[in-house]
Amino acid sequence: MSVERIRFLNDQLRTTLTGGRAFMTPGIAALGPEAVQRLLIAIANFDAFSTANDPHGERDFGMLGFEGSSVIFKIEYFDANFEFGSPDPADPIVTQRVITLMLADEY
Repeated sequence: MSVERIRFLNDQLRTTLTGGRAFMTPGIAALGPEAVQRLLIAIANFDAFSTANDPHGERDFGMLGFEGSSVIFKIEYFDANFEFGSPDPADPIVTQRVITLMLADEY
């Protein structure tokens, strides 16, 4: 499993919302469409990855302040049928990526 490849695929999803699916919690949706657009830009520009929030170097998690709220994004890896975890997150053929955006108090 290539951490560099996983990181690349995760960055692609986080910055362009391509290569996977994106979900938001009710708290994020309640911010309204304009705020969600600003949040997506903030998440795309997020670069505060460290060993504390990214111990495996995959860039699959982040927490940021956004307009007075704490927001979390998390990328998870599922198999092609969304039934189990991916057998190889570095391989997009067998992996479905999902990024979830949530308010920290919804976690």
